[in-house]
Amino acid sequence: MIEKQPLLKIEDLKVNFSTFNGELSAIDGVSLELNTGEVLGIVGESGCGKSVTAEAILQLLDENISTYDGKILFNGANLLDYSSKEIEKLRGNEISMIFQDPMSSLNPVIPIGKQIAESIIIHQKISKKEAYKKAIELLELTGIPSPVQRAKEYPHEISGGMRQRVMIAIALACQPKLLIADEPTTALDVTIQSQILDLMMKFQKELNMGIILITHDFGVVANICTKVAVMYLGQVIEETDVNTLFSKPLHPYTFGLMESVPQLDGDRSQELSTIAGSVPSLYQIPKGCRFAPRCKYATEKCHVSMPILEQAKSNHKVRCWHYEKISERKTVYANQ
Repeated sequence: MIEKQPLLKIEDLKVNFSTFNGELSAIDGVSLELNTGEVLGIVGESGCGKSVTAEAILQLLDENISTYDGKILFNGANLLDYSSKEIEKLRGNEISMIFQDPMSSLNPVIPIGKQIAESIIIHQKISKKEAYKKAIELLELTGIPSPVQRAKEYPHEISGGMRQRVMIAIALACQPKLLIADEPTTALDVTIQSQILDLMMKFQKELNMGIILITHDFGVVANICTKVAVMYLGQVIEETDVNTLFSKPLHPYTFGLMESVPQLDGDRSQELSTIAGSVPSLYQIPKGCRFAPRCKYATEKCHVSMPILEQAKSNHKVRCWHYEKISERKTVYANQ
């Protein structure tokens, strides 16, 4: 029996940045896998390398200061071997990305209809008139009222929620196989967040896309993701399916993130749980386990020796010397 090939497979990805003070390791040995139709959530604090990993897939990082190592296999082909022209053909066509801030991603001096049509014209051999007509149809599909009128408007003339819908329309214009969403609902209110996520999942089911969702919101992860990778300071420190992560997390960092989420039925007289310290600078990466300086379980071994991402169970990987001890703790979200 021939084993099914994953849609995306990242193997030992390393991304370095050249600076005046030498090379900085932004991503160190990240390996991830995503099948068609799956939704992979990537979580972690700001500065953990989530967005850099996503942008590395499409090589959107500044080529003058960025170097890549490892493999990014899309349908079996290594994207790191692609020429700049080959990558350009892929972007917005087979792989699309929704960015965190639509206002800085959209061109402020071009009407939104033309911006959507531009993506269609680049990748599909159709006329400008046909592309514009399809752009209006996409605006309607994404739930924007009066799409003919909205297509003539500029980004500053519409709301934040509508701008994000325009970004989704652009991302889905060529029916991609993989959609990367980098915190697509961060700046939106709760009601609009829900609408945007519902919209993404509607198209995900219709197109059978794979989705990589970068988010800080564990509630979103629990509701729409099929598996999760937790990142810390440029490394994946835990990876498993979403049910296992919420019922039996193994890494102390994952525990810390979950415990810091306010609970509706929690004791409001108590202070919220926090993780001590903050994510260090790339100039100050610890020698051993990168989380050790903030970890209450850390021993001398943790401070001098870096753990590997090992297979704790058949579907559960973790990077921790003491994960077995951690796993003896009570579960955090056992009711989810």
